[in-house]
Amino acid sequence: MTYREFVKTAAELLKNAGIEDADTEALEFLLTCRDWTRTAFLLHREDEIPEHEFSDLSEKLKLRKARVPLQHISGKAWFYGRCFSVTPEVLIPRLDTEILVSEVLSKVPEPQASVLDLCTGSGCIAVTLKLEGGYSAVSASDISPEALRVAEQNAKDLGAEIRFYESDLLDDVFGTFDVIVSNPPYIAETEISALAPEVKDHDPLLALYGGRDGLDFYRRIAKESRAYLTRHGKVFLEIGASQGATVKLILSDAGFREICITKDLAGLDRVISGSL
Repeated sequence: MTYREFVKTAAELLKNAGIEDADTEALEFLLTCRDWTRTAFLLHREDEIPEHEFSDLSEKLKLRKARVPLQHISGKAWFYGRCFSVTPEVLIPRLDTEILVSEVLSKVPEPQASVLDLCTGSGCIAVTLKLEGGYSAVSASDISPEALRVAEQNAKDLGAEIRFYESDLLDDVFGTFDVIVSNPPYIAETEISALAPEVKDHDPLLALYGGRDGLDFYRRIAKESRAYLTRHGKVFLEIGASQGATVKLILSDAGFREICITKDLAGLDRVISGSL
């Protein structure tokens, strides 16, 4: 079987498994497993797949057909142009979260700023802010020791100096910060069952479940962050598409001002920010 034939066969299998846009997914599967660019595929698409490699691809395809995320199969995910290691213990970095990072970078251009990333997971936000923004001090916290191990390894591999805290949000964090940023769990209890199998069955529930109405973490961050922010400090939070108005009210009630909601590429509310 050639690589081109494998992609065609894989697309049919993935389509039957209920995976949307199976043609694109099948090609992405091969590129990721082979660590190829699309140009490399075009150069080798008529090559016969070696037997040992075909066996490996077939076993991995079984996992993807069972709705295991491609990032878990490969152990890596791309975020803001960098490759991060991921495991089932951390939320897979999403493209939408790049908007959160971009908002911080555009609204806090001062490299001397200190930044804290709550619910850091893989560390993709903290690492990217350190490397892109050059901020003098970047810290990150997570309640999960397993997630912190992944984040610490990503920081080491990518050359980002970050201070990590094992903490339930701010409980065991020390110091004050110019910026607090977070992509917290924000899925409501009634919404969990409707998530795609790749998410509800493979992303950690700890990183998804935001309480009965999905807003528990926003309430805590709004209330607790004031004691950890410097004068005129800012918060930047990723939000669900229907949560903008409610989270704006939560921040306003907690004393934040200049509250701004930023939309994603689909025109949906995605990031909210505010200042003391």
